Amino acid sequence: MAAAPIRGLRNLRVIFLLLGIHSLVGTIGFRLIEGWSWFESFYTVLITVTTIGTNDARMTEAGRSFSVYVIIVGVGLVFLAIGALASALLEFELRKFFGRRRMEREISRLKDHFIICGAGRVGRSVARELLSKPAPFVVIDNNQDKMQKLDPSWLVLLGDATQEATLRQANIENARGLVAAATTDAINVYIVLTARTLNPKLKIIARASEEDAEKHLRTAGADTVISPYIFAGHRIAQSFLRPNVIDFIDVATARDRKLDWEIEEIQVTAGSRFAGQTIAGSRIRQDMNVIVLAIKRASGMRFNPAPEDKIEAGDFLIAMGEPGGLHRLEAAADLR
Repeated sequence: MAAAPIRGLRNLRVIFLLLGIHSLVGTIGFRLIEGWSWFESFYTVLITVTTIGTNDARMTEAGRSFSVYVIIVGVGLVFLAIGALASALLEFELRKFFGRRRMEREISRLKDHFIICGAGRVGRSVARELLSKPAPFVVIDNNQDKMQKLDPSWLVLLGDATQEATLRQANIENARGLVAAATTDAINVYIVLTARTLNPKLKIIARASEEDAEKHLRTAGADTVISPYIFAGHRIAQSFLRPNVIDFIDVATARDRKLDWEIEEIQVTAGSRFAGQTIAGSRIRQDMNVIVLAIKRASGMRFNPAPEDKIEAGDFLIAMGEPGGLHRLEAAADLR
């Protein structure tokens, strides 16, 4: 939601408009009354409104009477402009203060959220993907310029993600996952080390710029390490060698929004009617028009499960279908 415009600035625009009209009227008045040039008439209005002085010695009685109007109205508008400017500055500072406090309160209430450390291109891309889910997240960066490029509606923290205090402020104890997407591998290693210390159960995904950095990030505690450059090279090569497979993966991960189906992972809880049922007995295909591609459990991944394969509580179903059917499956599988 866009922030409401500052009232003081709106008032200031109106006052400056009135000052402009007043200066125009005063210039025309002195031109007609005293017969001065346009510049001299405007100059007289300017020094009168700013209380510097007037060309009083050369003025006629009518000109002095008109000066009274110029002084009273002009000086009044100038004082109003000063007051509106002070009000706008105060309102701006108060908004910053209370906006920061409101954001801190919202972050402190987050649970099962994601922390994105780094507001660069990778971090912003991750945030947009999470937003499309939608999934709660908070972005951390110590670069003010990068933070200003973010959507104003996002939850953000200006600070050093390698510091415990900053990660605690991001409510890392209740977070579901963390992305270390800083610009250098050394910083990402520190972020991963600090995050793993604060929350041993946290799922951590780290960005690696250099190939050698992967082992250091994994040693520090990262669950997954992704190199954008290696990934891009792999993707380009596969687009040449297996273009149809790549097209299918794009559709399956809902990158092609024109198609009305996607792939999702859905956890089955103990209270779900699917727990203890076989694939055939669950009637997921018949009732929801969703295909179960695989079952992921602690013992491993079971691809293309047979009709007699049993679904257990805690399993993740890798399912493909229309969004509506997947939402119904998710609602039925997640009963706590």
